Amino acid sequence: MQSVTVGELGEAGVLERVLRNLAPATSALVGPGDDCAVMRRGGETVVTTDTMIEGPDFRLAWHSGFELGWKLAATNLSDVAAMGAVPTGLTVAFAVPRDIPVSYLEEVARGLTAACAELAPGCGVVGGDLGRAPVLMAAVTALGDLGSREPVLRSGARVGDVVAYAGQLGLAGQGLAQLFSEATEADGTAHSRTLGELRSAHPAAITAQFAPEPPIALGPLAAAAGASAMMDVSDGLALDASRLATASGVVLSLERDRLEAWFGEQAGEPVNVSAMLFGGEDHGLLATFPADCVLPDGFVQIGTVIGQAPVLKPTDDAPEGVLLDGDPVSPGGWDPYRVVLPGAH
Repeated sequence: MQSVTVGELGEAGVLERVLRNLAPATSALVGPGDDCAVMRRGGETVVTTDTMIEGPDFRLAWHSGFELGWKLAATNLSDVAAMGAVPTGLTVAFAVPRDIPVSYLEEVARGLTAACAELAPGCGVVGGDLGRAPVLMAAVTALGDLGSREPVLRSGARVGDVVAYAGQLGLAGQGLAQLFSEATEADGTAHSRTLGELRSAHPAAITAQFAPEPPIALGPLAAAAGASAMMDVSDGLALDASRLATASGVVLSLERDRLEAWFGEQAGEPVNVSAMLFGGEDHGLLATFPADCVLPDGFVQIGTVIGQAPVLKPTDDAPEGVLLDGDPVSPGGWDPYRVVLPGAH
């Protein structure tokens, strides 16, 4: 039976059905339903916001509602974790066409709830908004609690530090490349595999792209262990490492052997170094630690901080600061204003 659309049900009816699929946040004194949520405050609060737009960021033909909801949560929770904070709440604003089935938004809500429960227990959606737009758009704001800790910034790396990484690396980027090459249409001709066949052939890579599992709990652990700098890797290791290097005024020297040893095979799938450097969307944690620190379980060394570099402008096309086996690495990766995806308009 065809699902009722948001246009047929109206705002109040849509919100009622979406809210019943959202679990409360443990730190929320007042949750969805009032003009604002009220959060119980512990230590200092971190705040981050991200948007996803149908077309450049996801496709309804590919992403189930549950997977979209999961990804909306995961991508924001990882930013909170990268500051060394514990995620406490999300606000989610949707703008959707009138003909979107309400059941799709219900599935998005279930995905948001499931991701919070698995990746950041106690966190939940505390409010949001619903509007109309020609394509589905979502904006998520995530809140986190630092407790008594100082935030871990991108600017704290120092010469002699260990460069470490936690989470999957390159797998999501490989999944996206496989989707574009095998599960899309080019010039009106379908590629060789359906989406279902591609999921069966490369389950780990496709899952990593659609429903990433960033190591959220390791953010606060890294901070407690003495991480000097940290950030979420969402746009590719090369590009995000260059951002950390620029912010800290240092050079990060990565080692191919370490990358291949730790990440050359993940969940039974081979992953090449190019995907690790330039793939993006894994939402792992890149961190630096003083050499005498014991790395928290889940972090592995992938290089060292070897020297000072001039502080470069973020707008530079090819900032220095990242080496692979001694050779400069171009900070290629995801830039929404420079990358044209197949089928995007």
